[in-house]
Amino acid sequence: MSTALPTARGRHKQLPDAVASFVREQIMSGHMKPGEFLRMEPIAEMVGVSITPVREGLLRLSNEGFVTAVPRRGFVVAEFTRQDVRDLFWAQSSLSGELAARAAERISDEQLRELEEVMERCDAAVEVNDTEAIGTLGHQFHRLINLAADSDRLARLLASIVKHLPNSFYASIETHVRTVTPEHHELLEALQAHDAGRAREVTERHIVNSADYVIDMLEKQGLWEDTE
Repeated sequence: MSTALPTARGRHKQLPDAVASFVREQIMSGHMKPGEFLRMEPIAEMVGVSITPVREGLLRLSNEGFVTAVPRRGFVVAEFTRQDVRDLFWAQSSLSGELAARAAERISDEQLRELEEVMERCDAAVEVNDTEAIGTLGHQFHRLINLAADSDRLARLLASIVKHLPNSFYASIETHVRTVTPEHHELLEALQAHDAGRAREVTERHIVNSADYVIDMLEKQGLWEDTE
C-alpha cells in the first residue's frame, strides 16, 4: 500500500501549528514572560521555519489569548493567571464528563476490552515505574473513551481546549498524581456498568483535581515569579 506524501498546502498548514505549539510551550514553561515582546527571527530560527508561518502561528495564539497583537510593534506575551488554569480544567472537565457519560451509554463490549487491556498495561507500567509508558497509556485511555462516546463535534471542542496546555503537562499529570490510577479504575468500572452519572462524576473530579497540580508545576517553573 502506498503512503501519500503531504501536499505543499498541507505542510504549510502544519508550520504555523508547529510555531504555535513551540511558543505556547515556552510561555507555559516560564521562558517567555507576560509583557515580553516576541521577536519573530529567533522564533523562526528555533523552529526552523520562515517568518511567514511564525506570524501566522502568533496570530493563532492571539486568538487563543496567549499573545496580544500590538499595532506596528508586533506581539507581546499576554498575562496568564492561576484562575486561567483553573478555568481551562473546568471547561475540560465539563466536556470530558459529558463524553464519558455518553460513552457509558454507548460503549461496546469490544471497546470495553480495549480499555481493560490499556488499564492492565498501565498497571504493569506503574509496578515498574515506567513513567513514559504511564503517560502514553493514560492518554490512550481517555482517547478510547472519547471515541466510544461517538460525538465527534464535542470531541473536537474538547481538543480545542486541551491544546491550551502542552502535552507534556498532561503526561506529567498521568504520571505523578497519585489519584490518577485509582480514578481510572473507578471510571472503567462505571463504563463496565454503563453508569453514565458515575462516569461523568469520576471524570469531572479526575480532571478538576489536576488543576492545582499544574499550577504548582507552573509556579516551580517560574511562570509568575516576576508578577508577585
